[in-house]
Amino acid sequence: MTQAVIIEQHGGPEELKLVDVTVGQPGPGEIRIRHKAIGLNFIDVYQRTGVYPLPMPLHLGMEASGVIEAVGEGVTHLKVGDRAAYASQPPGSYCEERVMPAKCVCKLPDAISFETGAAMMLKGLTAQYLLKRTLPQGGLHTGDFILFHAAAGGVGLIACQWAKALGYQLIGTAGSDAKCALAKANGAAHVINYNTEDFLVRVKEITGGKGVKVVYDSVGKDTWDKSLDCIAPFGLMASFGNASGAPAPIAPGILGPKGSIYLTRQTLFSHIVTRESTQAMADDLFEAVTSGKVKIHIEQTYPLADIAQAHRDLEARKTTGCTLITL
Repeated sequence: MTQAVIIEQHGGPEELKLVDVTVGQPGPGEIRIRHKAIGLNFIDVYQRTGVYPLPMPLHLGMEASGVIEAVGEGVTHLKVGDRAAYASQPPGSYCEERVMPAKCVCKLPDAISFETGAAMMLKGLTAQYLLKRTLPQGGLHTGDFILFHAAAGGVGLIACQWAKALGYQLIGTAGSDAKCALAKANGAAHVINYNTEDFLVRVKEITGGKGVKVVYDSVGKDTWDKSLDCIAPFGLMASFGNASGAPAPIAPGILGPKGSIYLTRQTLFSHIVTRESTQAMADDLFEAVTSGKVKIHIEQTYPLADIAQAHRDLEARKTTGCTLITL
């Protein structure tokens, strides 16, 4: 028997229950992993509340690190005893041990701790596909301006550092002066407190009226309309989350008068659909971390038994950087 967190219906943090479960043997293409640490992400909230509805009962959690305990038939990139980390579907990382598909589980370099590995996989791979794969027409080049909302969050702090290493001028928004200072300290070229400043006005000032080549937006409803107006002609609006709620439906016709801009809704799991793609993205992330270009900031930790409080704090925007669930 092992402990795992489940919900039996969509709802608030009170629906999260720590229960005893039985873990079996891995089948073909699967591994069994004993976790050392677990990551917390806003997608977990979406799944808990039903924004992303899934069948019940539901095991939650999308990323973790640990040690491989058993390997199923056909798995060749991992062996028993390997240190490993993942961001993967189906959910279920809120547990001590699990059986899961091996495809998105990657061997963790010895230079990266279990804690860092658990905290960085989903957020780091998200930053990777945004900055390297979700690009405006003509790509991004040294000196280009980009706008990144929630820049002091887990994905945001990684993106601030990585964008600086790539030579981009990242304009980061956050909801407090302290969060803005954190984004600035991690490489944001400019920061905007969107609770005290009009970020559209500031973006136009910073860019000399030209706007940014791309907006990376995980906030959604609260930032949506002004974000579209921040974009330079032929630029890109890249939505990858809805922390403040889903934006209203958009008529494609409005994109033309705004400068023939592009719009995309991204998700990590489209990018890691194959073993090869997952490994290539992970290798890029591992290199960024081990080289020192990106530091993973673990700012909060909660024991697995306090998972409900972790969700409350995440939803209340009380967290910065990455949050770790300990075992």
